[in-house]
Amino acid sequence: MSGTAQPAVDGSVDTEPFAHLALGYRGEAEYLAGTLPFITDGVAAAEPVLVAVPTANLALLRAHCAHPAADHVSWLDLTEAGRNPGRIIPGVLRAFADAHPDERVRIIGEPIWPGRTDAEYPACVQHEALVNYAFRGRPATILCPYDAEGLDARALADAAATHPAVCDAGGADGWRHSDRYAPEDVLDAYNRPLPEPTEDGPVDSRLVDVRSLPLARHRAAEQARRHGLSAERVADVELAITELLSNSIEHGSGSGVARIWSAGDDLVCEVWDAGRLSDPLLGQLPVTAGQQRGRGLLLVNQIADLVRLQTDANGTTVRAHFRRR
Repeated sequence: MSGTAQPAVDGSVDTEPFAHLALGYRGEAEYLAGTLPFITDGVAAAEPVLVAVPTANLALLRAHCAHPAADHVSWLDLTEAGRNPGRIIPGVLRAFADAHPDERVRIIGEPIWPGRTDAEYPACVQHEALVNYAFRGRPATILCPYDAEGLDARALADAAATHPAVCDAGGADGWRHSDRYAPEDVLDAYNRPLPEPTEDGPVDSRLVDVRSLPLARHRAAEQARRHGLSAERVADVELAITELLSNSIEHGSGSGVARIWSAGDDLVCEVWDAGRLSDPLLGQLPVTAGQQRGRGLLLVNQIADLVRLQTDANGTTVRAHFRRR
């Protein structure tokens, strides 16, 4: 199940089907030194290039990427498009790669940045591990910058475990194979029970089957309106709880336990059922024609601000966060 990258002796990356690289950097100079050549080399090789990074780094790269190279690059602010890490593979990375099916693509993706919350971080690490499986055998090079000054030691250690090739000092140290690369271990380590709700407000909990699904949907909409969400976001909450419970009813144990509560600026919707999710990429890939499973979870990933998932022999929990704008 492992994706592999083969760093060449000159610091470039050869033409293995997929390369997933973690770039450590300290400050703007190292960031530019590690990313600008990656962009310009891709343009020179006529490879489609996507830059999907947080707002400040996006502005930095656009300011320093000279024309006409910049005109051949797709630019995307990941603080919005990747607010929910579960949205990045299907909606950003694979969407770009799938739009160029006969070409090798080159992507800079920075899903982990200083300021990611404690709730978001595990989903970010799981995303980085899953990239190796989502792109296995595909002609793509994905470079993931890591702020070595702004991120803690845990994030840097996780980067070495989720990327088969790493480089420090903005690329000056040269690429090397990571001897800690173990994405499957990372997925196991972060598949831990989700924290229980805090005391921010009461938890609405109920067992839902096919007969009580309409009432559960109505209750979710009520909670969303009470939390101050816009009419559009209320509809999103209603849709998400419907999709998650429908999955539990159809593919789980015939029913699910739905819980809804407020946590700061977030309304949290959770569904648990006794089924076990065996495919970690379910809901993380674009759907294909005739696909029966994964559509609902993919939809929830697209509309929620954060989705957390935990599964084991006792059942599966999916938790979707909706932020008050």
